[in-house]
Amino acid sequence: MTSQSILYITTIIMFVGGLAILFMGKRRTRSEELHTICHGIVPIIAACSYFAMATGQGSVLLHDEGTAEGVTRVFYYARYIDWTFTTPLLLLTLCLTAMRHEKIRAGAITGAILADVLMIVTAFAFGASVVPWVKWAWFAISCLSFLGVYYVLWIPNIESSKADRPDIQADYRRNAAILSVLWLIYPFILAVAPDGLGVVSETFSVLFIAVLDVVAKVVYGLLTIVADNRATETDLAEGTVTHKMPTRAVA
Repeated sequence: MTSQSILYITTIIMFVGGLAILFMGKRRTRSEELHTICHGIVPIIAACSYFAMATGQGSVLLHDEGTAEGVTRVFYYARYIDWTFTTPLLLLTLCLTAMRHEKIRAGAITGAILADVLMIVTAFAFGASVVPWVKWAWFAISCLSFLGVYYVLWIPNIESSKADRPDIQADYRRNAAILSVLWLIYPFILAVAPDGLGVVSETFSVLFIAVLDVVAKVVYGLLTIVADNRATETDLAEGTVTHKMPTRAVA
């Protein structure tokens, strides 16, 4: 299987997955509607990114300094554009899950998203760099930014979720754990991919990142939508919904 075929297959999976999430998600409350739209649009954005990479519009050839003359690598810059939009959306819904019935901590959400964007932008600089010491300097900065994201997920957000129902606490901890583990794998695969040390082949790195992306965007999105629908049913039964969507009058 070639890198291009993997990219085309992932494009289809992402697009179908996004439509499935939009179809499965409900819009009984404004919170539920927001979760549905955010999780549905994430795989569709990814589908556009994978289509760009599959057609050659989302990649360029780079020649790293110090490598043999004529040896180049493919730099898939479109994936970083994808992550710049999709990971903040995933973070937003995750933070709102922790603060479902509590006061929204705008500072925590903003801090997590800004740290996340900084992590992605500096990871892009890492992949685009051709000078070794510059490349790994950017990699270190990206990893440090990642710690800021982890801090918000596991300290302020955990504190916010503790004041909520047990099912909301369980949903948040599960979702945070899934994303934390999945996102932790990315820097390792990027470090050994052609953009980094070049230990693994381009095809392997494309396949591995594609699998991670599908799990983080489609599988995670479906699981989250099911959990959010269940939590909304409890909200409606208990009368704890503060923003119920208006019903459309029938003539």
